[in-house]
Formats: sequence, structure tokens, C-alpha cells
Amino acid sequence: MKYSLNKKVSFFGEGQIRSLSTYSQFHYHEYKCGFNYKPSPQIMFTLGIGDYDTYREGGNFESPKNNDERRLWPQITLYQTIGKVKIEQRYRSESRFSPGIYRNRFRYRVGISIPFGKEKEGTKPFQFIVNNELFFTNTAPYFQRNRFLVATQYRINKYLSTQVGYLSQFDYKINDETGRQFLQIGLYLDLHRPEKKE
Repeated sequence: MKYSLNKKVSFFGEGQIRSLSTYSQFHYHEYKCGFNYKPSPQIMFTLGIGDYDTYREGGNFESPKNNDERRLWPQITLYQTIGKVKIEQRYRSESRFSPGIYRNRFRYRVGISIPFGKEKEGTKPFQFIVNNELFFTNTAPYFQRNRFLVATQYRINKYLSTQVGYLSQFDYKINDETGRQFLQIGLYLDLHRPEKKE
């Protein structure tokens, strides 16, 4: 969910669960919140904080946990439009706090989105999305993960949209999650502060 105060400042909250089988073997959940500052259409600054928990495989939220951590993450997102294609580059630095452990991680995501469909209310209701994200740390072996997503998003109305996609993830020597192929389903709520009437 995102709540925009104006064109520059917005707040967000997000929850997520993951399973290793179709609506079974739930092994991960997270919730996070933060705020965005967008001084221009080409750049956005974000500060987020969240709780991230990964459980043992083989059941629904099976203990003991593989990972139990809090994260604080500043982020910069750059936008560029070429014709109908919107290009996004996202840079994130994560401070990760687990019981008795502190770790850093750095993430870079690049992606494109292309709107399509019959235009309504000034925008096309569908978006085709492709992105790829790399995960690194400041300790050996440095590279941790590659995450690739291809998805379609549909805007139901000006407040609500949904997304269905395929996510492929490769992990290298980390215990957050094993590499998997995922069906991703999302629901997004976009609220705006009412404009003051003069």
C-alpha cells in the first residue's frame, strides 16, 4: 500500500508471504514500511525498515527459523523513458540485524515496463514488466543471489492494481532461501491525499 501526500512525498507499507508449494509449505514472511521522496520524475529516494523471517523447509512456518532479521535500507531509484518503455534502476543498501549478528548487503535492480491495452482514465490498464536484481555483500564470496522477474500488471481502477508473474531465483551459499521458481501474485493499493478545494 502507498499513500501519497503530494507528488513528491509518499509513505508505504507492505506484507509478503512465500511458499515452496502451491499454497502449502509456507516458509517466509516479511513486513516493511518507509517513505519516499521524489524531487523530480527521474529520481526517488527511499528509506525503509522491516522484519524478515525464513523458516525451515518441509511444512508451514516450521521452527527453528533459518533466518530472523530486521533490516534498515536506504534506496535510490532512477527512471528514464524512451518512447513507451520506462526504464528503472534501483540501488539499495541493507543493514541486516539478526540475534548477535550484523551484516551488510547491496542490491542492484534494472528493469523495464511497457504499458499496453485500451486507454482509460488517461492511462493504459496493463503493464508488461521485466527486471533482474543482483545481491552482493562486502564479505567473501561477495555475490549472493540473482533474481529475475517477468510479470503483467493490471490496473483495476485508480486505487487498485494486481500483478501476476514468474520469478526465478538463484542463491549462492546463503541460508535465507534456496533457489526456486515462483509464481508471484500481488495486490497494490495506491491512495492519495485529497487536494484542498479553494
